[in-house]
Amino acid sequence: MSIIQTNPIKPILKRETKDIECWGHRGASAHLPENTLASFQAAIQEGCDGIESDVHATSDGVVLMFHDPTLDRTTTGKGLIKTQPWKGVIEHVRTTKEPVQPIPLFEELIALLMKPENRHVTLNIDCKMQNDPERLFPEMSRIISQYPDAGTSLCPRIILGLWHPLFIPPAYKYLPQCRRYHIGFSIPIVKSYFWDHCEGFSMYFPLLMSNDGQAFLEECRKNGKEITVWTVNDQNEMRMAISWGIKAVLTDKVAAFVQLKNDIIDDPNNLSLPGLSKLTFPWSSWRYYSLAHPYFLRTQLDVMRTMCYQPGELQPVNLTELSMVSSANQVEAETETQDQSELAPVPEPIHMDNINDGKVLTGVEDLQLEAGAVNGILGKVAA
Repeated sequence: MSIIQTNPIKPILKRETKDIECWGHRGASAHLPENTLASFQAAIQEGCDGIESDVHATSDGVVLMFHDPTLDRTTTGKGLIKTQPWKGVIEHVRTTKEPVQPIPLFEELIALLMKPENRHVTLNIDCKMQNDPERLFPEMSRIISQYPDAGTSLCPRIILGLWHPLFIPPAYKYLPQCRRYHIGFSIPIVKSYFWDHCEGFSMYFPLLMSNDGQAFLEECRKNGKEITVWTVNDQNEMRMAISWGIKAVLTDKVAAFVQLKNDIIDDPNNLSLPGLSKLTFPWSSWRYYSLAHPYFLRTQLDVMRTMCYQPGELQPVNLTELSMVSSANQVEAETETQDQSELAPVPEPIHMDNINDGKVLTGVEDLQLEAGAVNGILGKVAA
């Protein structure tokens, strides 16, 4: 069996401001407890087009909307989620930030998005790599499949955000009707492991500030690959992201982004950076410099190799024994054998020996939390 891409490439045009979406990063997390129903509801009320949230599975198989692998940072709970049950333990945990909220279940967020007034909202799920997808994805599939019209009204709105290539085959197997995006901050990792298997890439904003980043954006457009950026809370970064004409901007400040977008629609002059920022902004952060991006690459590789549920060196995805499926019930569909000479070459895996030595002095917040107990891999991104 083999997987054969049959859909022709449809280039993506640069979007106008009115068509660029706002996705609430962990909901409206700038002013409400992150990844809670209150935060998700507020983001929708403030005008977001999508919700970005994270999933972890408990020891008894319950899927939660939660970012960190541990409960400590944002709640009254302690310790790893995957070693504790929902029933009788995590169900009683509450946020430390007010208004005090419980941790929401995946099924509760799905129910919120299936309300008639919310059926326009996209759900971008950050699938945390500490979880075994063979446990996580079947339960998500079970919950989604409870809705009779899931194939038309729900699955097209769900994006599986994948950090690690080991999650690609299970995504095809259990959630084939959901879209797949890679989340990360390294263009070489995209090219080596995700390009052929994802229809979009959710990238760290500073990557696209460089010439290489802009070339990557154009390459994605020509090849029909969507681009979103995270996490954009600065007004000038919002303007820059809008000017790129990408699919969506992930932000904690939903209301601020929606207001800026509307201001630009009303008067396109508002897209211009104010004052001296027109000249200084591209040089205003070390994160925008191309010289910093190899450090991002090394950092992401470090985390992917050590923090994944199955640690080890990364390898290109092999889908030869898993055919493309159109539903969760049709996992095996025979296809014609394709001559090897017609297949695109498999990229060589990235090895740490090929990366310049160096440590990240400050880095990306999301992967700092992804790393969990590993100290010193990453610092906190400047706000």
